[in-house]
Amino acid sequence: MMNSKLNVLLIEDETQYAYMLQKRFAKNMKPIFDVSHAGDLQKGLGHLARGGVDVALLDLSLPDSQGIDTFLSVQAQAPGVPVVVLTALDDESLGLEAVKGGAQDYLVKGRVEGKELPRILLYAVARHKKHAELRTLSLADELTGLRNRRGFTFLAEQQLKLAQRTKKGLLLFFMDVDEMKYINDTFGHKEGDRALMRMAEVLKETFRQSDVLARMGGDEFAVLAIEASRGNAKMLEARLKENLKKSNQGKNIPAKLSLSVGAAYFDPEKSSTLEDLIAQADQAMYQSKRNRKIMMHLL
Repeated sequence: MMNSKLNVLLIEDETQYAYMLQKRFAKNMKPIFDVSHAGDLQKGLGHLARGGVDVALLDLSLPDSQGIDTFLSVQAQAPGVPVVVLTALDDESLGLEAVKGGAQDYLVKGRVEGKELPRILLYAVARHKKHAELRTLSLADELTGLRNRRGFTFLAEQQLKLAQRTKKGLLLFFMDVDEMKYINDTFGHKEGDRALMRMAEVLKETFRQSDVLARMGGDEFAVLAIEASRGNAKMLEARLKENLKKSNQGKNIPAKLSLSVGAAYFDPEKSSTLEDLIAQADQAMYQSKRNRKIMMHLL
């Protein structure tokens, strides 16, 4: 890191202050700091969505967002990017709240604009990388690379809190792969593992990178679709099944996959818990499975 370039996104509405910080970073030689500037939250989120940001320096008081919601929005958009927040002289408690929520550090405007600023960002990147490595080990499913149940719970609960603040809905999908026991018994457990990995790839193709995808255990999967309306459920389920159909048409696939899916909508105006949503989606999934079995019996 000390001999490379560090891409910094500065989200700050005070133009003169932003210019002063950019001049400060320009004096640093190792590493070179490449600083991009966004004057409000929406521009900053757009920049983060395009990728290529190593660390964000974030003013919590912007024209289109105030307080801890500013940080939560950035964290939700780019959880892999370390964030150092900027606060006013009289609002250090807000900086502490952001650090408790996952920010790497907070700086008070007017106090830290000297030579130590590049060092603070470098340490923030190093800490975030180490935390991410440890978090990945404990929150990831070893077989598929998706989140495990613990990782899904951790990230989904964060998204529910943010949705309540921003008043934007979410969709939770709960699903299982049909006849996994038959696949394992007929084709062997290695083919069963390949089927689960293939299912994970179908989920990645169907949902966005910002959505929370998980293998909950065994043949069960869950997805939390961010900023989704109740009306998106059928469209997303149709896309999922279409992608699964394409996957089944691939070469050298002895076990064709089918899926039972249930969905539950999180209304930000109501106080549903993550457990409530999982239970609703799980019930809808089993109802779908029962209905399909009845139809097959009638045919």
